[in-house]
Order: sequence, then C-alpha cells, then structure tokens
Amino acid sequence: MKRIDRYLILRFTELFLATFFICSFILLLQFLWKRINDIVGKGLDFSVLAEFFFYSALSVVPLALPLAILLASLMTFGNLGEKFELIAMKAAGISLFRIMQPLVLFICVICIGAFFFSNSVLPKSQSRLWSLVFAVRETSPELEIPTGEFYSGINGYNIYVREKVNDNKTLKDIMIYDFSKGFSNASVTVADSALLQMSPDKMFLMLSLYNGESFENLKNAGTDDVTRNIPYRRESFDLRRLVIDFNANLAEIDADAMRNDYISKDLNRLQHSIDSLSHRVDSIKMQYANSYPQNHFFDRNNFVKHSLKFLSVEEIKKANKLPLFTTLSKAEKIQALINARNKAQYAQSELESNLQYQQAERKLSIRHSIEWHRKFTLSFACLIFFFIGAPLGAIIRKGGLGMPVVISVVMFIIYYIIDNMGYKMARDDVWTVWQGIWLSSACLLPIGIFFTYKAATDSVLFNAESYMNFFKKIRCWLHHFGRKNNR
Repeated sequence: MKRIDRYLILRFTELFLATFFICSFILLLQFLWKRINDIVGKGLDFSVLAEFFFYSALSVVPLALPLAILLASLMTFGNLGEKFELIAMKAAGISLFRIMQPLVLFICVICIGAFFFSNSVLPKSQSRLWSLVFAVRETSPELEIPTGEFYSGINGYNIYVREKVNDNKTLKDIMIYDFSKGFSNASVTVADSALLQMSPDKMFLMLSLYNGESFENLKNAGTDDVTRNIPYRRESFDLRRLVIDFNANLAEIDADAMRNDYISKDLNRLQHSIDSLSHRVDSIKMQYANSYPQNHFFDRNNFVKHSLKFLSVEEIKKANKLPLFTTLSKAEKIQALINARNKAQYAQSELESNLQYQQAERKLSIRHSIEWHRKFTLSFACLIFFFIGAPLGAIIRKGGLGMPVVISVVMFIIYYIIDNMGYKMARDDVWTVWQGIWLSSACLLPIGIFFTYKAATDSVLFNAESYMNFFKKIRCWLHHFGRKNNR
C-alpha cells in the first residue's frame, strides 16, 4: 500500500467513525422519542435501560451506516479539494479513479460487513429488542403518588394524598376511590394516615390505613325493600389493611418466542419460509381449482337422487334429459330454490374464507420477501452513497460540517422518501417485492454514475459563474437573432 493510500484511508476512517457515531446518536434519540411512553415512569433498573439502549442502537445501524458513508466521503474529498490536495494529486498524473481506489476497496469491506450484520446480528438484536419492548410495555408504572391531586396510575383506583412524610411511605389525609368492581359498586375510603409498602415479590401494593371511614355503594347489593332504601354502607375503623394487585416486575418475553417472526430470521430461514408459504398457497389454490369443476355447483345428480324420490327410474332418466325445475310442483320448486340458495351461500362463504386465508399467507410471504431483499439493499446503499459523496465532494470542494451536512441530509431525505414509498408499495402488493425494495437504489444509482463522470471530467457542475456565462450566451444569441429578423 502506498503512502497516499494510507493517508486517504486514515482521513476517511476518522471522519467515518465520527459521522457514524453522530448519525447513530441522532437516530437513536428519534427512536427513543417514539418509545418514551413505554419506558418513562416504569421504575426500570439501569441494566434493563442499558440493554434497551444497546439493542436500540443496533437497530438504527441500517439507517446510520449509509448516511455516515455519504457524509464522510463528502467531507473527505471536500477537504482534499478545499486544501488543493486533490488538484496536486491530479497534477501529478493521478486520476480520480486511482485516488478513489483504496477507499472503494475499504467501502467494499464495509459492505460485506454490513451484509453479515444484516444477516446475523440484526435479526437477533431485533427479536431481543421487541421482546424487551413488549415486556416493558406491560410493566406497571412506578408508584409515585403525587400530593394535592388524584393519582390514577393503579388500574381501578383513584388515590388522593394531601401530604407525604419525607420517606414517601407515610401518607397523610388519604382518600381512595375503588372502582375495581364497577362504577355502580364504587367504594370510598378516607383515613388520617396510611403506610405504603410493596410486597416482597413486587406483585401487590399493601396499604395500612389508620383512623378512617369507608363508604360502600349498595345499589346492587340486594333485592329486598330494606336494602333498596340504604344508598350506602358506612364503616369506621382504627386499622385496615388494603391489598391491591400491582405487578411491578418486568416479565421479560423469551426472545425464542419471536424466532418465527420475519424480523428474527436470517437469509436461509427467510428463503425456507418463503418457499413454504408459496407452496402452501399454491396447494390450496390447486385444491379448490380441482374440486369445484369436479362437483356440480348445484349437484344435479344428488338433487335428482334425493329430491325426486317420488319418480320412478324411467321418469328420473327422462327428467335428467329435461329441465329439472319444470318437473317439480310449486312447493318443490320453492324448496329447490331454497336449497340452491343455501348451497350457493355456503360455497360463497367458503370461498371468502379461503380467500382471506390466502391473502393472509400472501401478506406474510411478502413480509418475508421484503426482509430477504433488505439483507442486500443495505450493502448496496453503502456503495451507492460512496459514489455519490466522493465525486460530489470533489466537485464542490467544500469541507467541514457546513455544505457537506446540508447536501448529505437532502440526499438522505430523498433516499428515505423513495425507499419508504417503495416499501409501502411492496408491502401492499401494488408492486412486486423486488421492484419496491430496490426502487431507491435504482433511483440513486444513475445519480452516482452521473456525479462520478462529472468529477472525473473536472466538470464545473456547481460553479455559478459557468451557468451565468451559459445564460449570457443564450441572451446574446437571442439578441443577435432579433436584430437579424428586424432587418
């Protein structure tokens, strides 16, 4: 490896690591903001939060990696152009393709690593992340009863506390509304003070109430006249213990339970699932396609056998050659129409049920196909973004975090919009899967080829002066053409 190759790889690696960290951090914040309601106020341990952040960071790599490559390549070649190092290399007889050669090899290594990451690491991290998300979502919120307002964080209860002692376990002037048995059977408990404790297994909330009263609605308590005339029951107590179901444990879902989900499968398992689903749908289609032509829709032979028992054998043979409906009496015609309608309705419901099943299997097969293609689109997107960023940086000749960041964000937004549109088209079965998933790559590949060609030919693509000169020439030509016509 020559010294210039080591220099370029070192410069690119430094910028790539920095931009990858920044992009991952920004995308991670955006992902966590969407899940903030699931994790805030649950009293989760630091180890659980650290695990959640770790798997969340892995899940944003497919978006952060192409953006980081685009930004790093733009900044690398922009700095080379701004410091006239790129001009010096070209003056020494080194072409742009030779300058890009070591970085192309380096990007190919990253693309190979991105494929193995998508195929091996990402499915496991996705299954672990979503099992953790579902477990956190079902966890009860951390018990933090405020003062001076009603707290409804416990299902079926509203609690009002006027004052709390420093340990936050001793409550003063407490009022509890119990709606666990329904609103019509609500009960109210007030006490001068209370001691708040959790059971050792964190499954129950225990309240020791002191010097209070309870009021219970007896609207549905009995049917006799005496009970009907009593609107509520009042009871005074010195000490009452109240146990409330409040599961504060994190019941983690086993990640193996999500192994059959398409996000948790590698390339081989996805292909096996796609083949199995396609074979299942095709076999069901062939089964129904063969059964319906073989069986008459109104089952003429069976109808003659059971509905025309009053006819002799000769008359039945003769009826088979005539329209059956004309051989029946009025009552028999009505019954025949009812039977035909019932059979038609049954056949219709059976077909609709079969169609729904086929559509569900088809949708599941499409999801598996989408994940199969996504194993490759990440690597290809990294390569395309390099061939957009590197030539573009050589053309604009601006380094730093100014112009490169603006261009990178604009290009990435375009890529994200096209990719999301193609994904939805493929998911809804409007387009084939490969057309929808590879749409963004197909749109950006010509842009990369165009920028690479312009940079290799030293084009002044973003030079405002060249465009001004072009428009001046057009204006002069129009002016000359006008004068010639006036003559």
